[in-house]
Amino acid sequence: MPSTRAPTDVELDAAARLLARGLVKRGWQMASAESCTGGLVGHVITQIPKSSDHYLGGIVSYSNSVKEELLDVPADLLERVGAVSTEVAEAMTAGTLGRFPSASLAVAVTGIAGPDGGTNEKPVGLTYVAAAVRDGPTVVECHTWSHDRDGNKRASALAAIELATRLATVE
Repeated sequence: MPSTRAPTDVELDAAARLLARGLVKRGWQMASAESCTGGLVGHVITQIPKSSDHYLGGIVSYSNSVKEELLDVPADLLERVGAVSTEVAEAMTAGTLGRFPSASLAVAVTGIAGPDGGTNEKPVGLTYVAAAVRDGPTVVECHTWSHDRDGNKRASALAAIELATRLATVE
């Protein structure tokens, strides 16, 4: 995963193709929940022909109210730890699996893309990506990117796709 520069379209495409192969090989379908990436994960995945074989759809939950209403993220959790947190990323994957009953895998992204909105505790570029296998493990990763807004979104999307790929290809 590039750390000094934002991922290119070629890198995003290659990652989505690898994810597609892993999902198809397992006979799995997946869904996504995105906040700071604003639908970029779904966009990258659906750039691949036949993505409907393995990608069901996604929820862009940019606001906390959408996280609560569509992903069942508890309001008290959002108030206690904030939307940009391990706990909320994990809750977003659980909510996604709840909304997409035929999904075997869910991926979620929440973070601060920038250029503003950061604090000393949660700086611009801070992103949590999570992936969950139905009736299996949930994995959450924390990243802090140092790109511009677009670069932070691209790096977050790549991290989410790569994490989903790791779970989809575990034997």
